[in-house]
Amino acid sequence: MEKKVYFNNPQRLTQLIGANTTVIVAGRRTGKTDSIAAPFLLRNMQRMPGSTGGIVVPTFRHGLTNTIPGLLAAWKRWGFINGLHYVVGRRPPKSFQRAIIEPSDYEHVISFYNGSCAVIISQDRPGSSNSLTLSWLLVDEARFIDFQKLKDETLPANGGIKSYFGRHSCNHSMMVLSDMPQTQRGSWFLNYREKMDMEVIEAIKGLVYEIWRVKQRIRSLNAKHLPVPDYLPSHLRSLDRRLNQLRSVAVYYKEYSSIENLQLLGENYIRQMKRDLTPLTFQTSILCQRIGIAKDGFYSSMREGHKYNASDFEFLDEKFKSFAVSGYGLESTLTSDPLPLTSQCDADVNPDAPICIGMDYNANINWIVAGQPDGRRLNVIKSFYVKFERKIPEVVADFCSYYTSHRNKTVVYYYDATALGSNYAVNEQDFRWVVIHEFERHGWTVEAVYLGNPMRHDEKYLLINQGFAGKQRLMPFFNRQNNDDLILAIQAAGVSRGRNGFHKDKGGEKLAESEEDLLEHRTDGTDAFDTLYIGCEKFPYRDAFSINVSGVI
Repeated sequence: MEKKVYFNNPQRLTQLIGANTTVIVAGRRTGKTDSIAAPFLLRNMQRMPGSTGGIVVPTFRHGLTNTIPGLLAAWKRWGFINGLHYVVGRRPPKSFQRAIIEPSDYEHVISFYNGSCAVIISQDRPGSSNSLTLSWLLVDEARFIDFQKLKDETLPANGGIKSYFGRHSCNHSMMVLSDMPQTQRGSWFLNYREKMDMEVIEAIKGLVYEIWRVKQRIRSLNAKHLPVPDYLPSHLRSLDRRLNQLRSVAVYYKEYSSIENLQLLGENYIRQMKRDLTPLTFQTSILCQRIGIAKDGFYSSMREGHKYNASDFEFLDEKFKSFAVSGYGLESTLTSDPLPLTSQCDADVNPDAPICIGMDYNANINWIVAGQPDGRRLNVIKSFYVKFERKIPEVVADFCSYYTSHRNKTVVYYYDATALGSNYAVNEQDFRWVVIHEFERHGWTVEAVYLGNPMRHDEKYLLINQGFAGKQRLMPFFNRQNNDDLILAIQAAGVSRGRNGFHKDKGGEKLAESEEDLLEHRTDGTDAFDTLYIGCEKFPYRDAFSINVSGVI
């Protein structure tokens, strides 16, 4: 009995067009991995037996927690079983056919029963693309992809094996998937919209419809036990050849918002995302709208080089090896959360050193920005935020849960006068008391360091931008995969000028999240970062422990 599978309109249209180059820019939960990437891989691996393709991800951690689980979940629902139809991370059994060009090792390879392979290429892992001959590429989360590295290392490998697969329109194919980018550097794939020839796309749609119409006529004649004219099968083959030719040169670019998948997601999900995400993230990640990036920002000296990747490959490889045995629970449903990971995945965390934090307190959003000084670097290792009914106790709990394996359970809590004498009805105590109490309740020791009154904006601007420029004791660097929203906030933070000089533009902070203020950006997270940097720069925690700083608990 045939099993029916639901695809929404964007997913169906992408599959029907089947362009050689497909670029889909879509909001969260539109089923990009589950119902666009998974059929793309199946098509290529089944139509080109023995071929090798590449799954390009920005970091191995992202592939492990997001991309691979979505693919395996979709395949399982469609009847493809791990261990029977494919294996992950190990040499395929003897009953499987072999790839035309076998991988040198199978540690990061998905092998199909017909010899086709998919190699996981993570850009934070040097040499992932070395010596590969690929027949197709899937590029996931393209807004985080280093295009120069992709162009130099991976795209040249996607030449296909023309002697075997030259007749297939999917040979040398590429699919690019992403949310709407939030930076200029992450926008490399948007220019594919100009490369799309709409006449070719419309011709493909017309041929797909004509093929369907001819097949329907043949089915109807067969059902009535009437003879099928000789020209119909011949005409069908001719249509297929023309369709294959057009697909082999087609570029298809499309932008979709998450609302396209409203039938499955439901209105409550959209409302929740609008409530829980910052306005700019909601605009790009859910509504899939293009934005402008502040050019004359408050953090004008921040550069791309101030971001880094830091995955513990040994730890992640151990998790990946478990796929071969049990799938590690990765064959999850579409609505499940990504595989939960902790600080054990982070190579930049010193588990024997305290963690420094800065915070920001607001009725609607509360932030923790965590960092560890390392020589002349301040590594911003992770940031957390909670919104609305979730308050300080919840954001502290999130922090403690993520760093549950951290051996030195000491937090250096930098705070200024904004943490004293006020509280958004959490209880009768002020913010400082609540923060310290919650950390201690979770078994952490708190070294609280008082910074005094908040630094003036012009002084703060000079200090932090000199830090980015290497003119202060510490230069800040951001763990890219652990600070997505914070990096966005910093890049988008503008400057406003007034009677008393210039200030960080905080005009949108007190506005309710609505359609009207989607272009506004809350700067709460950047204020937490400011506190962390000022504290680490002006009050190094090794010095702070040895002196009696006013306000230390």
